[in-house]
Amino acid sequence: MKIAVLSSHTPSLFWFRMDMMKEFIKHGHSVIALGPGNEEDWKTKFEENNIKYRQLYVDRNGINPLKDLRTYKEINQFIKKEKPDKIFAYQAKTVVYGCLAAKYNGIGEVYPLIAGLGSIFRGTGFKNKIIKKIMKTQYWVTCKASKKVFFQNNDDKNEFINNGLIKEDQIVIINGSGVNLEKFKPQPLPEEPAFLFIGRLIKDKGIKEYLEACKIIKEKYPNTNCLLVGPFDSNPSSLRPEELQPFIDNEIIKYYGEQSDVRPFITDCSTYVLPSYHEGTPKTVLEAMAMGRSIITSEAPGCRETVTDGENGYLVAVKDIEGLVDKMEYLILNPDINKTMGERSLLLAREKYDVNIINQSIMTIMGLL
Repeated sequence: MKIAVLSSHTPSLFWFRMDMMKEFIKHGHSVIALGPGNEEDWKTKFEENNIKYRQLYVDRNGINPLKDLRTYKEINQFIKKEKPDKIFAYQAKTVVYGCLAAKYNGIGEVYPLIAGLGSIFRGTGFKNKIIKKIMKTQYWVTCKASKKVFFQNNDDKNEFINNGLIKEDQIVIINGSGVNLEKFKPQPLPEEPAFLFIGRLIKDKGIKEYLEACKIIKEKYPNTNCLLVGPFDSNPSSLRPEELQPFIDNEIIKYYGEQSDVRPFITDCSTYVLPSYHEGTPKTVLEAMAMGRSIITSEAPGCRETVTDGENGYLVAVKDIEGLVDKMEYLILNPDINKTMGERSLLLAREKYDVNIINQSIMTIMGLL
């Protein structure tokens, strides 16, 4: 069969969905990936994995209806030309317009993934309320056009059910995107305590809380390393370079920008920190778990599923800098507990988040086995 995989963010498509797409190919199917990244930059990388790549216009963070109409038209043209048998889509705009275009072209085999509801869905204010109402309508139409809908946590699933957006028999829960245990393997802990954050530098990821917590920790424990990996973003809530620079200049943070391979940085940390406001299931947390690291994350949708509090790490309240500092300090002072928590993270990654198990679930639901 010919399968189209749609995303609003090409790096995510390449790094987070590659194992799934390879599994499709392994079972004899062909795959075409669509994303907004420049075709000249990405085409060869996908082709090296026997995947075709097509560039798709997506204004990921915009609300201009004319730009969104362009996205819909381009997906519609792609479907008419390529005639895929099945479509897997994730991230808001490619989910909505991919499903609408599929329905228009008579394709019933559409499987969107709701990998976390963004800040609009849980935000407040008049403008936010209007956009949220539009999004609810879009998601309702999306679900009507879909055969099954994948969710990565119960919070998002319940949000759809409570708003009457989906039929319960359409719902499939999967344990995130999974982690490749052959690629992400356990590594010895560093001699000195070190914390790491990986992600886009946007407010909803908890980047400001992480920076402020690191500032307090470095004042008390100057030998502790605080590492940061990830790009600045087009999102309106993105951290600006001038906001980060003082933390770099004052040696609070070691900043490494965007990286294609995060394993060396996970190796250099003793605890992975993600104080995000909401997620689907954060893949970077799963990768850190697979490498035997304790986790500090927020008690927020998607994040809370990855940690059994006090077992493989700690959950802190959203935006709770003081709570974040408290748990970071505790793990600095108790390296043996930190080591034990890392070992439990590894066990959990193997038992629950193995990408092979998750991909088998996806393929079974999509009728690809």
